Amino acid sequence: MFLEIPPGTSSAQIARLLKSHGLIRSRYAFDIMRAVKGGTLKAGEYRFDHPARMSEVYARLERGDVYTRALTIPEGANIFDIAQRVEAAQLGSKEAFLEAVKRNVALISDLDPGAQSVEGYLFPDTYQFQRLSTPDQIIAAMVKRFRQTAASIDLIQNYHNVVTMASLVERETPIGSERPMVASVFSNRIAKGMPLMTDPSVIYADLLDGKYRGTIYQSDLDGDSPYNTYKHSGLPPGPICNPGIESLKAAMEPAQTQFLYFVAASTDPAGHSRFAKTLEEHEQNVQAYRRAQHAAGQR
Repeated sequence: MFLEIPPGTSSAQIARLLKSHGLIRSRYAFDIMRAVKGGTLKAGEYRFDHPARMSEVYARLERGDVYTRALTIPEGANIFDIAQRVEAAQLGSKEAFLEAVKRNVALISDLDPGAQSVEGYLFPDTYQFQRLSTPDQIIAAMVKRFRQTAASIDLIQNYHNVVTMASLVERETPIGSERPMVASVFSNRIAKGMPLMTDPSVIYADLLDGKYRGTIYQSDLDGDSPYNTYKHSGLPPGPICNPGIESLKAAMEPAQTQFLYFVAASTDPAGHSRFAKTLEEHEQNVQAYRRAQHAAGQR
C-alpha cells in the first residue's frame, strides 16, 4: 500500500490518514505518541508492505523513510537514453521527460545562456526519486549534482565549450587514460581549422531529427545539421551527451600532443584508440583497426 502525505499536513491529519488506511487502530493513541515522542513527521510517499506496530509506523514517518526508485544514469547517456531509463524506472514517460529537458533551460541559463536544452548538465550518477517525482524535479536534481561536481574540479567558466568538448570525448572512448589524448586531437584540429569529423555528433543530429537508423549512412554525412562535424568546423552547437567527471577534466586540460587523428576505442575490437600525427599514419591505423575487426568477427 502507498500512502501520500502532502507537505504541510498536520499531525492530526496524518493520524486520520493512517487510521483511514487501516495502518493504525487509533488516531488518538497516535496523537498521544506524538505528544510523548515529539519530533517532526516528514511529508512524502510511504509504502507499507506488511502489518506494523504503531511505533514502527511513527518511526518511519519521523525518519522520512519515503519510498523511492533508483535511477542510474551512466556516463555518456544523452537525453534520449535518460528518458528511456526514466520510463523504465516508472518515473514518468519518455515524452514528458524530453519535453522537460527543453522547458528547464532556465536552470542552466547562468552557465550556458544559449542552451536549447539541459543536455550535458544532467550529471551521471545513481539517484533516488520518489515515485511521484515530476520530470522537472528529476532534472533539477541532476543539474544540482552537475553544479556540485563542476565546483569540485574548479570548472567555473566557459561551461558551454568545456561540456560540449567533454561530451564528444565521453562518446569516443570509455578508457579514462585516453580522454585527455582524445581532447587534444579535437583541440588541435580546432586550432588548425580542421573539421572534427566525429561520428557521435552525426548520430546525435539524427537522434534530434528522429531518424537514426542504427548506423551512419552517406546521407547523414552530407546532412546540413549544425551537429554534422564533417561539414561544419569547430564544436557542435552544444553537448551531445552528459559527460562524467573524467571527461570534464580532460576537456579542461587536454594532453599536449601533436595528434590530429585517431581511431576510437569505442569501435576498435582491440579495445584502445589509435592516435596519429599525419594522415598517412592514420590510414595505417585504420587498416590495423580493420584487421582487428575482421579477426574479431572470425572468433
